[in-house]
Amino acid sequence: MKRLGLAHLWVVIAFLYLPIAVMVVMAFNASPLYQLPFEFSLDWFAKLPDNERLLSASGNSLILAVVTAILATAIGTPASLALSRRKFRGRSLLQLLLLPPIAIPWLITGTAMLVFFFSTGIGRGLFAMTIGHVALAIPYVVLVVGTGLQSQRADLEEAAMSLGSTPLHAFFSVTLPLLLPSIIAAALFAFAVSLDQFVVSYFLATPGVTTLPVEIYSAIRKGFTPEINAISTILLGASMVLVLAFALLSNMGGARERR
Repeated sequence: MKRLGLAHLWVVIAFLYLPIAVMVVMAFNASPLYQLPFEFSLDWFAKLPDNERLLSASGNSLILAVVTAILATAIGTPASLALSRRKFRGRSLLQLLLLPPIAIPWLITGTAMLVFFFSTGIGRGLFAMTIGHVALAIPYVVLVVGTGLQSQRADLEEAAMSLGSTPLHAFFSVTLPLLLPSIIAAALFAFAVSLDQFVVSYFLATPGVTTLPVEIYSAIRKGFTPEINAISTILLGASMVLVLAFALLSNMGGARERR
């Protein structure tokens, strides 16, 4: 039974990562048609600087993801603190209202945002996409930070204040350092949600101002080019570096606490 479970786990992992591995390998294949045998080449990476549309869309995606991570974390973290540490009328309803944006299909969300932004005069474009991405990322931030708060002892701030610390100083000196790994994880989650977002970006993008997922979709409809594999491999490598950096920071924090 144990071997069967282990085999099942490896099948699931292969199912998840094998397509990504094929994409990365084919980014280094000389053939534009994925012909075998494999012939190593960096031609598709060398041609990336000449593909202005792909680079522009990648830049828009990265800027949008960074701004979304910053704004969603700045808005979601205080909201999570209020929902976790404060008791007020309507708190349960607010906690419940965080779930629909995650559960509702993004097709419906994108359509609703498109109608709303046109009715309010915001229209489409990078600004509208920023609002849409931040709105989608905030629930994830609140849930991730809230999970981190549940694992902390609430009496630590009270102990600091009993020793003469002010509530604000107790928060920044006690709670925030302990909560920092969860905040970083929430920011990375918001970054990933924005970078991967296609439906809302597709509805709110304008000609010439698109994100990488939308540009990849448009390129596939016209004819796939391995340059897409190249830019995807670069972004994948950058994302893995961020995840590894967060893992190292989390372990360092845990080591300090154990000492």
